[in-house]
Amino acid sequence: MLDFIPQETLVYLLPILIFFSRIFDVTLGTMRIIFVNRGMRYLAPFIGFFEVLIWLIVISQIMQNINSPINYIAYAAGFATGNFVGILLEQKLAMGVTLIRIITQKKASELITHFRELGYAVTNIPAIGNNGEVEIIFLPARRKEMQQIIETVKQYNPNAVYTIADLRQLSYGALPSASYESTRWNRPWNRLFGSLRKSK
Repeated sequence: MLDFIPQETLVYLLPILIFFSRIFDVTLGTMRIIFVNRGMRYLAPFIGFFEVLIWLIVISQIMQNINSPINYIAYAAGFATGNFVGILLEQKLAMGVTLIRIITQKKASELITHFRELGYAVTNIPAIGNNGEVEIIFLPARRKEMQQIIETVKQYNPNAVYTIADLRQLSYGALPSASYESTRWNRPWNRLFGSLRKSK
């Protein structure tokens, strides 16, 4: 496939090509696994096609130059770097929706009112913790909004405890209306935010 490149040049160029191709390949693979776990059935196969195609091209070049140890090192280094880049990219994209569980040790009426005014579907339940009465708040939100929500929680209740879980599906009405409007431009990409179908 790279026969047009002089052999003396290929010796130095091939490890670099393998390294960066492997980064791209594994980054796609990491993203694909994350998308599969989130139930994104359209996006995951699309990425998987290019992931395998790149892998086949890279491995074929290694087999043609099997006596070069530097190619193995480039392959392994690209694999490790690709995992890191894939996870970093997914965190930057912050796709999908989460369920934030907030446990407060004092009345959280102001915090609940604040989120409801923003359009969030907030559910609060009184409970008993290790140190007495607490209030549990369930708040579904887009991952891109998660950090801002946490900062708001700390502002109202600095001692609040919270946990975050990823959601695969979410019924219509659980997020502010603006969150749905931003996904209407392309129906397949609605899978990025779960199955957002309006219930009758």
